[in-house]
Amino acid sequence: MLHRYRTRRVFSGSVAVATAVVLAAGTAWACPPDSGTSKTGAAQSAGEGRDLNTHAGHGPAPEKAGTSTKGTDAVKGVERVGTVPGAKEGTSLEFIDYGRGRHKRTIMFISGRFGLKAYDVSADPRSPKLVGSFDLPGFWQGEDTEADHKRKIIYLSRDPRAFGADVTVGESGVYIIDVSKPENLRQLAYQVLPAGHTTSCINDCKYLWTGGPAKASWMPADWGGRPVWVTDVRNPRKPKVFKNPIDTGRNDGKTDYTHDIQIDAKGIAWASGRGGVRGYYTYGYRYDPVLKRRRLATPWNPVPYAGGGIDEATVFSSFMHNSFRPIGRTADQGPDPRKWGYGQTILVTEETFNDGCSADGLLVIASLKGSYNGQGWRSTPQNPFRLRTLGTWGAAGKEGSDPNPIKDSCSAHYFDVKNGILAQAFYHQGTRFLDVRDPTNIKQVAYFRPDDARTWAAYYHGKYVYVVDHNRGIDILKTTF
Repeated sequence: MLHRYRTRRVFSGSVAVATAVVLAAGTAWACPPDSGTSKTGAAQSAGEGRDLNTHAGHGPAPEKAGTSTKGTDAVKGVERVGTVPGAKEGTSLEFIDYGRGRHKRTIMFISGRFGLKAYDVSADPRSPKLVGSFDLPGFWQGEDTEADHKRKIIYLSRDPRAFGADVTVGESGVYIIDVSKPENLRQLAYQVLPAGHTTSCINDCKYLWTGGPAKASWMPADWGGRPVWVTDVRNPRKPKVFKNPIDTGRNDGKTDYTHDIQIDAKGIAWASGRGGVRGYYTYGYRYDPVLKRRRLATPWNPVPYAGGGIDEATVFSSFMHNSFRPIGRTADQGPDPRKWGYGQTILVTEETFNDGCSADGLLVIASLKGSYNGQGWRSTPQNPFRLRTLGTWGAAGKEGSDPNPIKDSCSAHYFDVKNGILAQAFYHQGTRFLDVRDPTNIKQVAYFRPDDARTWAAYYHGKYVYVVDHNRGIDILKTTF
């Protein structure tokens, strides 16, 4: 059975309107859930982290107390210079510049359970001023929100667990938000999709790749999670969804959970998820190592480039969360390319939650050598292909870590990098600053771990580091190391 995807305009600015405009936009690959079938009640954790298909890190869950009480805060090499408590339950940030010269403004957008908020950081980056919002109370989750900086558009991915629904039947999709006027955030469209945990810009935000989380009840029984669906947003008011998913067969031939996409400085799209990380060309005529011929690479029919699974002997799961490949203008931001090869390393977050902090997800640095002939697309359980791990780092037992961590507290999450120093989120273990220039000897140089931390991401911006904390809001740090 095939349905039409629906594009609905439901909100304008921060006020919900009572009617919806339904626009046809593409043809469904399979039967998506109707919005009326979503269950109410507590959202279910699912699909990420443990290979048992459960996940406590991304589902709405009980938090630690909102203020530090144990007196075990740990801070070294950084100074907190500001905070935004109004951004509690936030998940990710985007900074967008408006105007030039003395009229230039920088707006910090934060997505979270509240929807989207806009803060002006122009006057004082240490004291952001709320200027606008797009309210979606109970939203989940815009985890790695991305923006079209030229057209001033933000794309918010809706996870099927949003608004109290269940991952197996809840509705997923993407909100397309006009942020050209930060004081008046407006919805251009809402596109229902079979996936919705994260959505990522491809080819200068002309297309979106949307993936995750765990599979819906109506998806094929042999899938382990949701792959990627492609949406044409060249006309953002009328998005069009391509029929067939991509990044299938990612887990030794099995279609599984694609979690997130990062684009490197050479334009390669790296898809992380269960089964490792794989890179794709999305434009131009390229040699396809799987088909063994040159062909046109497109966002809806990309050409395999490199990558594969991560060696199980060096990590605790097969679930890779996000990645960064130092190349081009960012070549000096990771392992020394003179020693480890130009563009030959990839930094990957493993996200997994096991019994005990010592078995939770790690930062992994792997070599891409030996993966350029389609090995990651031909891998099978009987004949697996794995990238060579150069080094790993986890928070368990390290200086600054909570010696008595709560369950599901230590996994690596999103990171940012500057001058070879990674600012890495580790949930309740806070933000760790890691020197990754030698992947065989990753060194912690600073940390910021409030006792009540639940840190999702850290971002370098100007002289400061902005830490998104689900419990605390945004902590603004200045490095002193």
